Amino acid sequence: MVLVRYNPWQELNALERHINGLFGDTRVPSARLEKSFIRVPAAELHETDDAIHLKLELPGLEAKDLDIQVTQDAVHISGERKSETKTQDKSITKSEFYYGKFQRVIPLSARVQNTNVTADYKDGILNLTLPKSEEEKNKVVKVNLEQPAA
Repeated sequence: MVLVRYNPWQELNALERHINGLFGDTRVPSARLEKSFIRVPAAELHETDDAIHLKLELPGLEAKDLDIQVTQDAVHISGERKSETKTQDKSITKSEFYYGKFQRVIPLSARVQNTNVTADYKDGILNLTLPKSEEEKNKVVKVNLEQPAA
C-alpha cells in the first residue's frame, strides 16, 4: 500500500476545472435549464473627457418596450421581449430565444448630468451619451511642490 500525502489544494483545483468547464461549454443548454438563467443586455462603456458613451445590445426589442432611467451615478435599464404566439395545426416550434422581462443597473465611473442625456436606438443597439457634470470635468488638480528651506 502506497502512502499519499494529503493536498487540500487538489480539491480546489478540481472544483476550478469543473467550473471552468461549465463556463467554457459551448453547447446549447437544455430548455429546462435555460428558463432559470437571467438574461441581461451586453454593455460597452467608453469614457472621454467630456462624456461617458454607453452602448447596449438589445436585439428584437422595440423602443416602447424599454424603460431607461439615468441617475447621476448609474443607468437603470429594464424591458421586456414579448413572445410571438403563432397557432398552426400540427406544428411544433422549438426556440432558443429568450422572452421575458430583464433589468440591469450599470454603475458609472463619474457623475453625469442626467438631465442632458441623449439616446439613439437603431438596429437593436442603444447608444446613450451621458455628459459628465462640470465638477467631474474639472477634477484635475495641480499640486505644487514646495522646496524645503535649506
